[in-house]
Amino acid sequence: MSDRRDGEEGSIALPGAVSHGTDTRITCDIGGTFTDVVVTDAAGRLTVAKSLTQPSHLFGGLKAALEGAAGQREETLAELLGGTSLFIFSTTQATNAILEGTTARTAYLCTEGFPDILVRREGGSLRPYDYSRPFPEPYVPRRYTIEVTERIGAAGEVVVPLDRDRARGQLEELRARGIEAIAVCLLWATANPAHELALGELIEELLPGVPHSLSHQVNPIVREYRRGSSAAIDASLKPLMQKHLPEISSGLEAEGFAGELLAATSAGGVVPMAELVAAPLLSVRSGPSLAPVAARTVAAAETGSQEVIVCDTGGTSFEVGLVRKGDLVFTNETWLGEPFAGHLTGLSSVDVRSIGAGGGSLAWVDAGGLLRVGPESAGADPGPACYGRGGTRPTVTDAALTLGYLDADFFLGGAMKLDAAAAEAVVGELAATLEIELKEAALAVLLVANERMIAAIEELTVNEGVDPRESTLVAGGGAAGLTILAIARELGCSRVLVPGAAGVLAAFGGQHSDIVREVGAPLATSSERFDFGAVATTVADLRERMVAFEAELPPGLGGEVERRYSVEARYAHQVWDLTIPLAGEGVEDERALADLVESFHDDHERIFAVREPGQKIEMSQWKGRVVVKTAKPALAPRRETSEAGQAARRVAYMPELGEVEIPVYQGAQLRPGEVAVGPVLVIEPETTIVVYPGWTAHVTELGNYRLELG
Repeated sequence: MSDRRDGEEGSIALPGAVSHGTDTRITCDIGGTFTDVVVTDAAGRLTVAKSLTQPSHLFGGLKAALEGAAGQREETLAELLGGTSLFIFSTTQATNAILEGTTARTAYLCTEGFPDILVRREGGSLRPYDYSRPFPEPYVPRRYTIEVTERIGAAGEVVVPLDRDRARGQLEELRARGIEAIAVCLLWATANPAHELALGELIEELLPGVPHSLSHQVNPIVREYRRGSSAAIDASLKPLMQKHLPEISSGLEAEGFAGELLAATSAGGVVPMAELVAAPLLSVRSGPSLAPVAARTVAAAETGSQEVIVCDTGGTSFEVGLVRKGDLVFTNETWLGEPFAGHLTGLSSVDVRSIGAGGGSLAWVDAGGLLRVGPESAGADPGPACYGRGGTRPTVTDAALTLGYLDADFFLGGAMKLDAAAAEAVVGELAATLEIELKEAALAVLLVANERMIAAIEELTVNEGVDPRESTLVAGGGAAGLTILAIARELGCSRVLVPGAAGVLAAFGGQHSDIVREVGAPLATSSERFDFGAVATTVADLRERMVAFEAELPPGLGGEVERRYSVEARYAHQVWDLTIPLAGEGVEDERALADLVESFHDDHERIFAVREPGQKIEMSQWKGRVVVKTAKPALAPRRETSEAGQAARRVAYMPELGEVEIPVYQGAQLRPGEVAVGPVLVIEPETTIVVYPGWTAHVTELGNYRLELG
């Protein structure tokens, strides 16, 4: 493991294989606009369905999608759920609530004299000389920050006793102000949590029913801002998620589900739903963390590649992640919003970078006359102009339709009709502003969006010592196939995979997830004065906590258990840590310590191009990650192939060729083993693959598309 830096009810049924296996697994991903459902049977065949998300009643949208999947399988909903042994749930509701500012009214209790921890964050800035920008607001408004009279020392000693009487008065005041959740983060609570625990008891006594989060329980690390941010985010999500998550559980049970219910986390795995209810912070960015799981699975099956770049292009965002040596890549720098100006989860999460560039991203011309794309999006309402819902500004989707890349009559498998005239009208206005032709303007929109996506990929790869040319590029998301080959060419990638389930990549990844839980404990030591005894005790405590988690899992849910240990380390007097894996269960002797130090030097040189042999290395945080393997469904073609038909023809605008007539295939027309030579369009219900000149699309036995240059 390495460290890296809405609508109304309705079902959209997508073609899938009909199967009636009794050992069925269902995964869902509830997004801000659509709810995706993937069903697999014992043979590994997939059924995919979509419905519009109902934000105020998540189970309503989920039920509609499940009914769509059941209909494809010629079953009732009760029959589908009754034959399901495992249901895996993921949602973007927590992330969306944070970004939209709709979390609970939360108070932040801190040690007296330290009220600005959330205000100052960690002091960095991506644009330190831009004085036109206002100072970012803290996650918890300053007026809801309460200074508690108490003080714990670094060694765990009580310096100032907790003033319980004053704390009672402060909590009474919070109740009068209508506070809905409380986060508690006191200095050195990781060394001695007595005062945090006492405040927790007072909150339960004086404000019964008001959820609270204690920082030493949520994220026991030394760094004060990260621990405080974790507690604040976790507390603010509890009223929302503790309402929605039980609704999902009870709704499924009422419809006949009696199997095991698991929930996705940001660690790229799943845990029992009760874990997520108790700690909703785990659900933040849980959906995107499953896309690399899906990419790893597909790439291993199709090419055997263990070096993968995964790009997930949706309506409002473009997300990129990595798989290295067959493992997911993790980071402790998961910011919600711009780094240093947004808010940090503080947890180790799958490293997925996100930018505002997707199908709904708006194209605009800045004051200097330059074309820009994003980060503002048209969203789902009104959406792109071609949706016919009142959109008046050009988007990437409008540009793609104008270029002839999208089928106006077969968008989302025919569930939605697109208005080509409306798309051309708004792109035409952009062309007039730029004083260029209509098609040139549409192509320019895609090219500018591509450049932003390429920059995001290079930040995660080239900037951190990874050569994209040595990786397989896996594309997912509804807009996955529109420009992925142009991006691949710029990156030097000659191999691209577009999974058959590209449009539901995160939900598909849930099908192949393991049960994953991470625990941590602070302990400061260094390579010069390494405390072997304290490290052994700390690692033993981590192991005990992981074993306890394993013991609480329902019998028969998991199989093989893998426990991994790591430490966060840095050169002396530096700020940022690298997560270095331990070779075994601890650091037993001088030889093991020497190996750990060498591993740190290697990683530091790879990432920063700096190596300092002999320099002291400081170690502060020890972690354990338990992975309980689950039985995975076999990979099988998602769709039954039909007889090959005659390709349609359409005029499309291709780079370097201009307007040309090219063949257009529906995905079901291309059987395994067939090859489509570019320029050609391949239309799947969830995405359209634009195969540019010089590329070929191979349909694999598993129903995926392997795209090759030359």
